[in-house]
Formats: sequence, C-alpha cells, structure tokens
Amino acid sequence: MTNTLTDACVPSSGTSVKRGFAAFVTVVFCVALVVTAAPGKDRGRTAAGHPAEGLLESFLGEPELDIQQVYKSGRFPNILAAVDGTVLALWQGVKVRRSADGGRTWGPEITVGDGFMGGGAIVNETNGEILAFVEKNHPPAALTVYRSKDHGKSWSAIESVIKPDTNGNVPSMHMNEAGITLRHGKHAGRIIRAARHYAGRNDRDKWPEHYTTAIYSDDGGKTWNTSKPFAEMGAGEAAIAELSDGRLYYNSRAHWNRDKPPLRRRCAFSADGGETWTDWQIVEILPDGPQNTNYGCMGGLVRLPIRGRDILIYSNCDSPDGRRLGTVWASFDGGKTWPLKRLVYEGSFAYSSLAAGRPATESEGWIYLQFESGGSRVARFNLSWLLKGEKTGGGELPNWLLR
Repeated sequence: MTNTLTDACVPSSGTSVKRGFAAFVTVVFCVALVVTAAPGKDRGRTAAGHPAEGLLESFLGEPELDIQQVYKSGRFPNILAAVDGTVLALWQGVKVRRSADGGRTWGPEITVGDGFMGGGAIVNETNGEILAFVEKNHPPAALTVYRSKDHGKSWSAIESVIKPDTNGNVPSMHMNEAGITLRHGKHAGRIIRAARHYAGRNDRDKWPEHYTTAIYSDDGGKTWNTSKPFAEMGAGEAAIAELSDGRLYYNSRAHWNRDKPPLRRRCAFSADGGETWTDWQIVEILPDGPQNTNYGCMGGLVRLPIRGRDILIYSNCDSPDGRRLGTVWASFDGGKTWPLKRLVYEGSFAYSSLAAGRPATESEGWIYLQFESGGSRVARFNLSWLLKGEKTGGGELPNWLLR
C-alpha cells in the first residue's frame, strides 16, 4: 500500500493502460506530479487500499433519493463512512448501526459506550480505526474515547489526553459534526474534529461566553492539541472540511447570537492544519436553524471525495419558524458561494450530520444525511438529485459541471 500522489497515476481496475505516445505523456505527467508532491505527504489511498478521492461521475447518473428510519427515539446524529465503505450511523446512548451495502439495509444497534453522545466521531484513514467520543453526561463532563478496529463492529476504551487551549480550557466534545483525516500537505495523516468550550453547564446566561475550537492528533488519537479559539464568542456546534489545496474550512453554529434574525452560519479558514483560524466571516446564504430565534442549530457538512474539486454539502432546516424543512446546500468552490439548495424532508428536522461514500466501495457516489426527526432518519441521495434543486442567488454553477 502506498500513500503518495503516485496512486493517481495507477489505472483503476477495468481501465486499460494507454500505449505509444499517450503512454509517454502519462508517464511524464506522473513523474512531474511526484516531483511536485514530494515535499508534502499527500495521501492518495486509505488504509483499505482504496483511492481516498475519486471522480465526479460517480456522484452523477440518474437522480436518486431515499429516506429510512434508523432509530425510533433519542437525539444527536453522527454519520460517517469507514474506509471499507461501511456506513455508520451513531446516536445517543452511545450506539451505532452499520450498513455494509451502501445504506440499503442496516444492522442491529451496537453499544459503543454508556454515556452522552460527544459527536465528532472520526475515521482515521491512515490505519482504518474509528474513534468515538463519549462523555459521562451533558458536558462539561468526564470524557472517554472509544476505538473500533473492525469498522464499527466492536469498541473498546483507549487512553487519550486532551491539552487545553490558549485560554487554559480543556474543551468539551458535544455535539459537533464528524471529524476528518487530513490528506494534503505537511499535516497529512492528522486527525481533527471540532470541539467547544462550555461556560458553566449550558446555562443561558453563559451562552455569550461559549466558543468553539478544534482538537487534532498526530499520533492516532493518543494525545490531542487544542486549536486557538474560533474568532466569535457565543459559537456552538461546528464542522470542518479539508479543501483540495490543504486549507481547512470551518463552519460553525451561533449557539447564541446577539443580533436579531436572519440568523446565519459563521465560517473561517486554517492554513496550518487547524491550529489557528483566520478570515472569519458570516455566510449570508446559509441559515443557522429557524429564523425566528437567535439560537442556532447544529448543521452537517461534508466535502465530496472528488479529485481536484471542492464540492461542499451543508445541511440544516430552512424554516422561518421551528426546526423543520430539512434542506441541503451545495458549494462548488470550497465555500465561497452556495448557488444551489434542495429540500430533503418537509417534516421535523433538527440536528443533522453528513457523510460521503468512499470510492471503490458499496457506498461510492452516495451522500448520506442523518437527522433528528422523531428519532433518527437517514437520507441517501446523489449529486444529480441535488442538482435538480433551486438556485439560491448566491453564485452560479461552474462551467465544468454544466458540460
């Protein structure tokens, strides 16, 4: 197994090797690519031996959407795809259900650990392990990190140390989007997830003192450093995506917003692997939950694993009042613009989490959305389905997508 960009030069199964001059051009291109990539540690394949990123075409085809009920009660979703393509839907308790066939069917509930759902579960693409964060009760509370070495079939507690942030605070975990493994640049292989600081025990008068951060590990989850805080006080659950140039995109809920509606998401970027966050801004297109309150809502975020493209998908309720009208938005330029959205579910829709299928597995080409709605439902759709949505007025679809 290799972990360099040279993997991009190896034909996938079923692809014929070109001959003559075309082959020469391919070889020259690949040599240049290796020379360019040598200073970094870009990882072209996951621990399962599959490509970490694939082609746009795998997310296209006939538009498809289906929705299933996976839990009958409870809260707090985290959905992710293991390196072998198994889809895991984590939930309060903490428990998980697995799908080995791309989300068509789901296995029985498996207990991860007793406690309060910490969110931010991570698939370590370097070794295939999955980490889940379980707090003793509503944070701030004692934390236990659980590890699975078999794609979520079994779990065991591991020792883990989380270092404080620059304010001297050790962050709480609850209740953020699933974490990621970095694939590009000198921090390739790092695992990172969003985290947050609670001021007090979630008392309303303390909400303005909340803030979000991230924790990251370079040793597989044994030790974690905490990033500098996100630029805005009062922030809540957050999500992180790595862009194709190695920068990180951070999208956060305003757990408390001093301004009146419309309530919009916040974002920032990192050029140092998630250690600091800069270029803070309000994302005017993306709603942060119902618009009749200054209290946001956890949203989902995922970058589709497509080589050379920064397609981000975001989920939340698109409602003037009440947590309902679950919707997904698409960005095709790494979060600069969000030109497209589509309604997924008209009914109750609260916290949500997004994941993308893995190339060369049963999950390839699918986008997964787990959301709170009388328990938990999982929607499964492709990009073709989303492209049938409505324009937001916030940018245009790129020419390369319209060809």
